[in-house]
Amino acid sequence: MNFQQLRIIREAARCNFNLTEVGNALFTSQSGVSKHIKDLEDELGVELFVRKGKRLLDLTDPGRELLEIVERILLDANNIKNLVEQYSKRDEGQLTVVATHTQARYSLPKVITEFKKAFPKVHLKLHQAGPGEIVSMLLSGEADIGVATEALADVTKLDSFPYYSWHHAVVVPAGHPLEQVQPLTLQALADYSIVTYHEGLTGRAKIDQSFAKAGLAPDIVMSALDADVIKTYVELGMGIGIIASMAFNQAKDTDLRLLKCEYLFDANTTYIALRRGHYLRSFAYRFIELCSPKLDEAAIRAGLAPL
Repeated sequence: MNFQQLRIIREAARCNFNLTEVGNALFTSQSGVSKHIKDLEDELGVELFVRKGKRLLDLTDPGRELLEIVERILLDANNIKNLVEQYSKRDEGQLTVVATHTQARYSLPKVITEFKKAFPKVHLKLHQAGPGEIVSMLLSGEADIGVATEALADVTKLDSFPYYSWHHAVVVPAGHPLEQVQPLTLQALADYSIVTYHEGLTGRAKIDQSFAKAGLAPDIVMSALDADVIKTYVELGMGIGIIASMAFNQAKDTDLRLLKCEYLFDANTTYIALRRGHYLRSFAYRFIELCSPKLDEAAIRAGLAPL
């Protein structure tokens, strides 16, 4: 048994049992992948894959149990590498952060600026992705830290920590009638076409829930991935916008007005998530602490669930 065979087991599951894709992912040939699988099955004396002819369709029951062990072995192998680098190259290395557009655009720039000042030799990779992709990148080991509002807190293989809470707000063109409505109500909003986030992004579920509880069916004429797009189409007169309040910049959004209405929508919590069991370098803990001073290394370690 060797690490290449273990990597093939993991990649086969990730690549939906397409051996050509497995070979490409591991820089080897399809025939080499097949030989490694056969050698491992012969050594273990059990079939790991369900087959139809030469095609792999799924994992067998022992194959599924083995995959869980393989994931832990490969995670720990990577942890050993990170541990060694922690002591041999304390302030050098790579940190991969994956975040939604809203977090990357509005909550992380100051953090990243301070981090790069403190750790100029660390290569920081920032990926923007949806909540589902963030989970996948954390679980696969492609990312060290994930930042998002949706999905992270519900995944058992992740340890999630509250980062900050925020509310939605309404944006309208300057001079819009809603500027005179005090207090602002959901019914007043529902009288206009609405531009807001896609389902599953940036607290959209809280918006839908608030209208549903009030028995209202708002006319959402357009949904977008990020607030910049929403604000653009509000400026063009397509409707009023509902965005994360931190996405409004008074100095830049001069043609728009922000209408605060925290009481209309439930608060959202953005989380910082880590893969359970993933060894973090000291500079990764420092990045998290820059996000939230209360999340120092001691607090993070204390909050990690046991494997």
